[in-house]
This record gives sequence, structure tokens and C-alpha cells, in this order.
Amino acid sequence: MNSWNASDIPDQTGRLAVVTGANSGLGRVTATELARHGADVVLAVRNVAAGDDAARAIAAAVPGAKLRVRALDLASLASVRTFADRLTEETGQVDLLVNNAGLVLLGPRRTTSDGFELHLGTNMLGHFALTGLLLPLLARGDAPRVVTLSSITHKTAHLDFDDLMGERDYRASPAYGASKLANTVFGIELDRRLRAAGSHVLSTLAHPGLSGTNLTPRAWEDRGRAGWFAARIGLLVTQSVERGALPQLHAATAAGVHGGQFFGPAGFREVRGRVTEVRASAEATDPTVGRRLWTIAQELTGVAVL
Repeated sequence: MNSWNASDIPDQTGRLAVVTGANSGLGRVTATELARHGADVVLAVRNVAAGDDAARAIAAAVPGAKLRVRALDLASLASVRTFADRLTEETGQVDLLVNNAGLVLLGPRRTTSDGFELHLGTNMLGHFALTGLLLPLLARGDAPRVVTLSSITHKTAHLDFDDLMGERDYRASPAYGASKLANTVFGIELDRRLRAAGSHVLSTLAHPGLSGTNLTPRAWEDRGRAGWFAARIGLLVTQSVERGALPQLHAATAAGVHGGQFFGPAGFREVRGRVTEVRASAEATDPTVGRRLWTIAQELTGVAVL
């Protein structure tokens, strides 16, 4: 993985890739590089107009890019189902799903259209449902992979199963961290279940460290004076969004990747640097936590996944 970069992405011709949140930031870079290397890319976006703008910009940078923009609001299970149904009608298989989209909000607690705390509902539960609904298409894919985006904030986060939706004790940045921990638990537990089922679908994970348009610095800003200072320092050490996207592009495309691997920056505290394999937190890798979150996610979303 020394000095692995976007030019090392293998030919993706003939592969169908779905990238959530592809209209900006890490998702847009990921969609651009996949298209540059021949993939047919579905830009799954909440704001279709922004998605159309992104598609035009990608097409200008990558002449001949194969792109389609489709509406997907991860904060609405109805939207997730509509997206999955439409994609199933349009294609027989999906080769790559990049669960990239995410949000971090400062301020009071908000909920999704289904009543879930907004961070958990969007960042994890929406992607859980999407992955489950697309698994039949992925199962028919060519060397299919699911890449789920984590964050360095997952390492200090905790899942309070007695108050998972933050109804009793809500703070925005811990809620964001918990949602990214939930994503990490999901990606690892998905790998366990795919292996147990004998599936050829791979579940991998990645995080971008701190990148130019990454949300992580904002996730510190309601942690008092120390959090404000950490956010300011974070802005000084960020890497470009192009470098921030490399771990997820590696997880999505590099040869030799196997299920359960987690990629991030190699530098100090995984903030920036070349792509390397990294470790998830002890809570994220705990099978008991994985099984418990999986059961809850299936009950909340109504999507049975493996």
C-alpha cells in the first residue's frame, strides 16, 4: 500500500458502482475516480439538482463518463426502498456499493421521517436498509464489495443501547460519533455474516482521517472550549479531499483486499497520510455488540439482512 493513489485503481470497465452522497466531498471524488477508471456510476443523492451539477462536473473532467443520478434520502426508509426498487428494475446486478454519505449537525436533537435520531438514522440505519435491499443485486455482481465509511471519532464513541436515540441525553457531537461507531460495527458484523453465509460479497471499511471537506472537525465543536480548540487544530492538519478519499477507493477497488479490512491514513493518530490498514475500536469489533445492533437495526428498519 506504499504510496497507493488513484492512478493505481484497477480497470473498472463493466462494473456498476453505487456511491451515496456523491454530489460533494469524498463521495464526489470517489464517483469521479471510479468513472475515470471505467465504472458505470450511480450518484445516489438527496438533492437531485446538486447531483446533476456534480454529474456535469464529473463528465467535464472525465469525457465519456457513464453516470446516472438517482434520488436517495437516507433519512427516509420510504426513499431508500424507492431507490432500491428503481435500481432493481434498471439493472441485474451491482458490483460496488460505497456507503459514503453522512451528516453531522450542531444544535438541538432532530429526527428522521421515521422518528430516528437524525445522525444514527441517516448515517447508519439508512445505509443498513440500503445494503440489505441491494444485497440480492450485489450477490449477482462480479467480485462485489460493500464499503462503509467510518470516522476516527468512532474510536472514542460509545453505543448506549438504553438510549440509542438520544431521547434522554442528547449532545450533537457524541451522537455523530456514535453513528460512526454504529457504521463501523455494521461493516464488521456484515463481514461476519457474509462469511458465515458463504457469500462472495466483501464488506470493507474506510475512514478519511481529517480531510478538506470532511465533517469531523465540526463534530468536536460542541465539546466546550477544548473541543473548539481541537476543531481549530483539526483544520490546520487536514489533508485534501482527494487524499481523504483514497482509503475508501482502496477498500473499493484494490487487489488483494479481503472482507473485514479497514483502511485509513497511516499518519499520527490516523489524521492524514498514505493509505494503510487500521484497527477499529474494541467496542466496534465486539461480536456481542454486533449481534445486538444488528437485531435492533432489523427491527427498526423492517429490512431483514442475512
